[in-house]
Amino acid sequence: MTVLAGALLILALLLVLAEAHLSTGGVIGAGAIVAAVAGLAVLLDAVGASLVVALVIAICVAASAVAPLLVARRRILRPLHARPRTGREALVGHVGVVRSASEPQLEVFVDGTLWRAEPDPIHRETDLHDGDRVVVERVNGLTLRVRRAEDWELSQ
Repeated sequence: MTVLAGALLILALLLVLAEAHLSTGGVIGAGAIVAAVAGLAVLLDAVGASLVVALVIAICVAASAVAPLLVARRRILRPLHARPRTGREALVGHVGVVRSASEPQLEVFVDGTLWRAEPDPIHRETDLHDGDRVVVERVNGLTLRVRRAEDWELSQ
């Protein structure tokens, strides 16, 4: 029985080391917690502790091991869902003003810079004129895809 407990604790230690070197988002760490709690429960049972004491201690150890894992997981995954703040990808959703609406080329002033633009093909039925407020839909190289801004977008 103690050999099984020792094997589970060694497995838990190896899984913790693997979690430190692989980016699995805590999946291997969760397996390490399960192996450590199972190893601790088997070890307490082999020593002669009652089943209730072994379960209470195992649950306390599991809770204290899972809490930091959940906090770390939230901190790791939060930036993945964040909107870009810099670069051309950050321009999507920004409101600009049409400066030149000549037919071969559309120029839009967004965030202090003059950009080459083209109307979004989905919203092509509305013609853009000088002074119109537009919203950036996509960035393709150095060309912005824009559409006419709606009233609710201008009030934000």
